[in-house]
Amino acid sequence: MSELQQVVSSLESASVTTPQVTIPFNKPFMTGHEVEYILRARANGHLSGDGPFTKACHRSLEKMTGSPKALLTHSCTAALEMAALLLNLQPGDEVIMPSFTFVSTANAFVLRGATPVFVDIRPDTLNVDENLIEAAISPRTKAICVVHYAGVSCEMDAILAVGARHGIAVIEDAAQGIMAAYKSRPLGGIGEMGALSFHETKNVIAGEGGALLVNSPALLERAEVIREKGTNRSKFFRGQVDKYTWVDLGSSFLPSELIAAFLAAQLEDAQAITSRRLDIWSKYHQWAEPLEKAGLLRRPVVPGHCTHNAHMYYVLLPDLEQRTAFLAEMRKAGIGAVFHYIPLHSSPAGRRLGKSSGELDVTASTSDRLVRLPLWLGVEEHLPYVFDVAEKALRDLG
Repeated sequence: MSELQQVVSSLESASVTTPQVTIPFNKPFMTGHEVEYILRARANGHLSGDGPFTKACHRSLEKMTGSPKALLTHSCTAALEMAALLLNLQPGDEVIMPSFTFVSTANAFVLRGATPVFVDIRPDTLNVDENLIEAAISPRTKAICVVHYAGVSCEMDAILAVGARHGIAVIEDAAQGIMAAYKSRPLGGIGEMGALSFHETKNVIAGEGGALLVNSPALLERAEVIREKGTNRSKFFRGQVDKYTWVDLGSSFLPSELIAAFLAAQLEDAQAITSRRLDIWSKYHQWAEPLEKAGLLRRPVVPGHCTHNAHMYYVLLPDLEQRTAFLAEMRKAGIGAVFHYIPLHSSPAGRRLGKSSGELDVTASTSDRLVRLPLWLGVEEHLPYVFDVAEKALRDLG
């Protein structure tokens, strides 16, 4: 048996012996057509990027988001890196963003030499506080990168107005935002550019993968060039040039056609997936209501003008000590509850490569108190057990 076969065999054995009582934080969902579409991609004889399934995903995403151009990438990180290239960032430029986000939000811009400028978040939605952005603007500011936390929109009208007043681009990190909207406008399709994620922890998945939504007409052509290693290869395949060549900066941002085939199956069922997740989220929200009234936790806040997608269900506990004890009780019961981001402004790289605008007290407090509970299609049958264990732990700690 080869070394690879031994690894596969060990994985199969592990899956059989996994304790049935364990409820993971996340469990990737498959619609049932993913393998069929992957085999069809193989039969098509096109396994590299931009084949028929990639193009189908582009059309589907453009329809979902209203964006004039969707471009699949191998990750949401890659989509943000493309956005940074399209902004022509130079060393010393600044990009305003929340500190309460994943490291990719900052890394994409730091790689171009820019400095992330961290601002605090709102205590209700945990999104960047739109009222603090203007104070963070300097002559070096080139962009505002917002993050739609938990699939709940930032206050985009106010943020776009700030960007317009100062001639600053607004980029949406909508990694968690597919099928969510702000005042009926799909997330990712509102700012100059938007980035989506199809990582296995997201609502619609491809294992890994992402997409850049290019909403500014002035950026469309160059976005294709950057994605295709800095060449005008896309024009060549459309018959617009008789040969293609290197014309700009770029890299290989394309996912394989196999990833696109998997994603195509997911996008076909995106509405049904979202509906089921919203039902689970509602069950959590109903369960948590009396606990919130008792002062044991705080539930998520979704403004009336925001259509969320049930990306996650989180609660905020009173302090770090209770959060730590609660997570320990959940682990003992075999339930995968987890915390979330360590603030970027307080991380080693964040202190070295970025800077903060004002105090970030809400960010620090939120990071200490937030707990994410299991939310995946199929967890429904386990919810009574999750509720019982979590409520007992909360009341014992309270």
